[in-house]
Formats: sequence, C-alpha cells, structure tokens
Amino acid sequence: MIRYNIYNSVNSLGKIEKDKIVEFLFEHLDQYGDKKEDIARCLDYAVKKTTYLPDAVAMGGFIITAEEEKEIIGSVVINKTGMKGYIPENILVYIAMHKKARGKGIGKALMQKAIDLADGDIALHVEKDNPARFLYEKLGFTNPYLEMRLKKQSK
Repeated sequence: MIRYNIYNSVNSLGKIEKDKIVEFLFEHLDQYGDKKEDIARCLDYAVKKTTYLPDAVAMGGFIITAEEEKEIIGSVVINKTGMKGYIPENILVYIAMHKKARGKGIGKALMQKAIDLADGDIALHVEKDNPARFLYEKLGFTNPYLEMRLKKQSK
C-alpha cells in the first residue's frame, strides 16, 4: 500500500525525513539532478515559514513523498515563486521515482496530488529528451515558451 506524506510550513520536515528525501532525490533524479546541498536548500525553502512579508504565502511550498513499506519510492517538490500575476505562482523543482516504481502510475498520482495542493499555476523545466515530459503533457502542461538562460561568470 502506498502512503503519501506532505511536508510544508505547517507539517514541518524533521532532520531524519529531510536527509532521507535528499538522499532519495540525489540518487533517483539521475542525470537531471543537483548536488545534495542544493537539494537540501530547495527542501528548506519548500517548508519555510514567512513572517516578514505581508503575504505570508509568498514563500515556501511543499514536498510530497510516496512510501511503500517505509521506503521512499517517489517524491515531488514544489516551491512558491511569490510572483503571482506575472509568472506562475509555483515551480515544480523536483520529481523523482524509484526505478522499481516507474510505470505503475505512482508518478502520475504524485503529480496530481501536487497539482491539487498547489495554490495557483505551476511552471516546470524539463529537458526535451526526458521521458517524464510525456507525463507532464498528459496532465495538461504545455510548452508555449523557449527558456533561455545567461550563466554569469564568477569574478
């Protein structure tokens, strides 16, 4: 039986859970992943409480994990952008599935839970050769823009 856990500014993320999620994402994001410290910072942002902004929901987000027999088999991380009105309110930063759980509909269920839980629109970045792109399209995501980035050189 699959158990879904939601972590956010109300249901905080303990150190043990955070470490498990960081390890899981680092291992299962494959070539689309980041360094562990970057993943950890993203998780910290997702469960952040904001007290100094007029709109307390301008920061934060949430993390959803899918577990089977106390083992994480999937996870999604959504961060709030705080930019309602001119870009989507949320960005899907990470989604990963354990290899043994792929193709069973669990990733789709995780994404649907994230869509239902998110307040506002969701943006995501996906490599054109990432097979998850087809799942996003089935869930209604479209690609109206070409993203371009400038990577500034360190001084």
